[in-house]
Amino acid sequence: MSFHPLDARRPGDLLRTHATLKGLYARAHGLDRLQGLLDMQLEPAAREHCRVASLNEGVLRLIVTDSHWATRMRYQQKRLIRQLLAYNEFATLTKIHCKVQPPLFKKTPPVHKMRKSPVAAQSLHDTAEHIADPALKAALERLARHHGEP
Repeated sequence: MSFHPLDARRPGDLLRTHATLKGLYARAHGLDRLQGLLDMQLEPAAREHCRVASLNEGVLRLIVTDSHWATRMRYQQKRLIRQLLAYNEFATLTKIHCKVQPPLFKKTPPVHKMRKSPVAAQSLHDTAEHIADPALKAALERLARHHGEP
């Protein structure tokens, strides 16, 4: 018995002909539309912390990154509902439910590189000349070399 793989098909053809993929694509597109409308009503700081999970039976379910944002969303619930009801997609909205789900991976903070400055190097070198403690003097000279020899 041998396995014969199916012929490769273009993604567009699969989305048009495969019912399951077609449904998933439509649902993802719908959630993306809801997210865009929600983002227009949220304050800029909250946008990266709140994701639309679903809208069923008048309940908008949001996934938030931590309890702080869940509390803030609960305080803003009435205002958000009032504003979102202006859109046809949210015509049945009656309640917002927040679920806390921390991100799977943390964003690494940006690395701040120290700028090399000849002025700083000269200042460190001058300071090292007037220091009596040999360990401190050596440390200051190493820092001066790190910035570039004056």
